[in-house]
Amino acid sequence: QRDVSARAFTDLYRAQRGEFPAECQRPEYERRIQAAYPIHPEIFDRLYSDWSALAKFQRTRGVLRLMAAVIHSLWESGDRNPLILPSTIPIDDSRVQNELTRYLPDNWTPVIETDVDGANSLPLRLDAEVPNLGKLSATRRVARTVYLGSAPTTAAAHRGIDDARVKLGCVAPGETPAPFGDALRRLAGTATYLYQDGARVWYDTQPTVTKLAEDRAAQLRRDPHKAAQELERRLRASLRASGDFAAIHVLPQSSADVPDDWDARLVVLAAEAAYAKEAPNPAEVAANTILETRGNAPRLYRNTLVFLTADRVRCQDLDDGLRRHLAWQSIVAEKEELNLDPHQTKQAEVRLQAADEAVAARLPEAYQWLLTPEQRAPTDAIEWKAMRLTSTGGLADRAAKRLRGDELLVMRLGGAILRMHMDNVPLWRGDHVSVRQLIEDFASYPYLPRLAGAQVLTQAVEEGVAQLTWETDGFALADGFDENARRYLGLKAGGRASPGLSGDGALLVKPAVAKEQLAKETPPTPQPAPHQANVNQTPGGQDEAAPAPPPKLARRFHGTVTLDPARVARDAGTIAEEIIAHLTGLVGADVVVSLDIAADIPDGAPENVVRTVSENSRTLKFRNHGFEES
Repeated sequence: QRDVSARAFTDLYRAQRGEFPAECQRPEYERRIQAAYPIHPEIFDRLYSDWSALAKFQRTRGVLRLMAAVIHSLWESGDRNPLILPSTIPIDDSRVQNELTRYLPDNWTPVIETDVDGANSLPLRLDAEVPNLGKLSATRRVARTVYLGSAPTTAAAHRGIDDARVKLGCVAPGETPAPFGDALRRLAGTATYLYQDGARVWYDTQPTVTKLAEDRAAQLRRDPHKAAQELERRLRASLRASGDFAAIHVLPQSSADVPDDWDARLVVLAAEAAYAKEAPNPAEVAANTILETRGNAPRLYRNTLVFLTADRVRCQDLDDGLRRHLAWQSIVAEKEELNLDPHQTKQAEVRLQAADEAVAARLPEAYQWLLTPEQRAPTDAIEWKAMRLTSTGGLADRAAKRLRGDELLVMRLGGAILRMHMDNVPLWRGDHVSVRQLIEDFASYPYLPRLAGAQVLTQAVEEGVAQLTWETDGFALADGFDENARRYLGLKAGGRASPGLSGDGALLVKPAVAKEQLAKETPPTPQPAPHQANVNQTPGGQDEAAPAPPPKLARRFHGTVTLDPARVARDAGTIAEEIIAHLTGLVGADVVVSLDIAADIPDGAPENVVRTVSENSRTLKFRNHGFEES
């Protein structure tokens, strides 16, 4: 059994050579384990090298007394470990603890009870909170190892032990060093009496600046205003670039702080209005107040707002991080008043940086919910849709990316799609509607697409007016309407027209009405000059003009072309420019352009494709469309 255990430990040290001290790789280390069995050589190294330096510690008698207490305690508890390691020394046993404190000053007892081993000690609490550590008792084993290796060296110039020797005192065959490294980091970050300088760690009887930071963080819990100010500062810094939003409003105090205008805006709610799946949902209540009102007046443009809010569970972690950061920040700022030594100053600066990085990481983890108001039809009530942000980047970029992906923030609107919404709702006011009115409609009604800004609609207007199929898929544009003459001023549509909007009076006109006016105002087609006939002298002596045959004119054109399905947009644009534009430019020409689509699908179309194509075909008013089954 001795030889099997020695070989298992040395195999572990060789396989993980970068995690343990260099001496563990030497062949004689296996013989040392055999000679010290069932006690690990590291215990004897620490006792003879460190503890024997204490004035009251007797090398032989002291070691024998300690190991007798340790072995008796382990035998009583039925310990089944292959070796007695520094991490398995039961310091919580009063007999063992007495042997480890009798040579030290009296003030070591509260250190053990608080930070090393005991029913209410920090290591036991950390093991209970983190299952991956708890199943190995990793934090408790680390604390025992550090105590054995550092308690007698507090007055030495070279204090404590390094992390490789901590792992040597903890890890047994079948285990990996990683959980013990994690346990050491957690312990060093929260313990009252554990110091760390680079790779070296040690216990001391004087509280660390960590304890001071914990006390100050606890005081900040009673004064949440400072943490709220720090949160607002960080949110403003991270949301400085608005991206696809016209503006971002961070933690508004009331609905009056959010302007009521046409462009899309992101509103970031306070931590008190965090999102929770169970009712009542504070985030929805706060968002709905801003959506419905601006100050004491009703909000007009409700289809411009989306809301970013924090997760209620993650908010607690963020708040803890903010308070710790503020605590360390105050300690570093007051290092002279606190009379910190160089090591404590360095420790505080390192912890401040770590706290700052922790808050930066927790901020997007907390602010992960995007709330958008939705309305299926004009008569339906507003419903709130909650979406979790999972992409990378800044908060505004993540929000915009999710909205664009779900088509909840429209950056470009086609002219045909605009016409479809105008007909379906409808948005016409009689035979026309002003462009300004359309902008207000899209900004006001949540059952319409949410546009990034007014420029999205004006671009759609220009496209719908300029396209060749304006009669079926677009509209005409007028500068105004003369009530007395009952005619539109500056009416234009179709072809290569550049419709530029002329002020707030610009009107969109229904195609049928525009076509009728354009037909009336089109000048008559000029008649061709009469053909000069040949004059022949008749036998009767009178001149007689021979009638010339009428010229033959090309009155109809038809053409069929097969397009590459992968390049329809390019080829169709070329055809429109080189063929259709010439035909529609002829006065009085009636040009009809149709598109036939035929697709053979040998393996059959998936259900989602059938549904999507069918719904889009109906929306775009295809005739005689549908799939055939075989």
